[in-house]
Amino acid sequence: MSRTNLLDRDVGRAMSALSGAAKRGLGDPALAELVVIRASQLGHCAFCLDVHLAIAREQGVSEQQLDLLSAWEEAGDVFDERERAALALTEAVTVLTEGFVPDEVYAGAARRFADAELAHLVALITAVNGWNRVMVARRIPPGGYTR
Repeated sequence: MSRTNLLDRDVGRAMSALSGAAKRGLGDPALAELVVIRASQLGHCAFCLDVHLAIAREQGVSEQQLDLLSAWEEAGDVFDERERAALALTEAVTVLTEGFVPDEVYAGAARRFADAELAHLVALITAVNGWNRVMVARRIPPGGYTR
């Protein structure tokens, strides 16, 4: 079996549908890309980083935010409170260091996102983590992606 054979067609469609629905429900394309990129940094997925850095630029995410994303906690006011809450939740869901998402991280996101937005944010983080694992497991290299 070739590692370049990404997914069964039905599985790929289902994952794409989840990703798309989560992004649409979040309603902020630039924020969605920051979340996807941060999760992909943590997941060490070069393919996803290559794709979503390009998309983020198309969505108007600043170069400063992209440059400082891996150090967002130390970046001062480069990221607003909503972005910071989303990034904290992204890290907590992606890494699950303590085996769960800390209550204070979830509560911080819940204060800044309506219930439906929060559900879509968690779904987006879950989806991108799935994509990262597929692409890393299959060793899909960056490059070659076109919109």
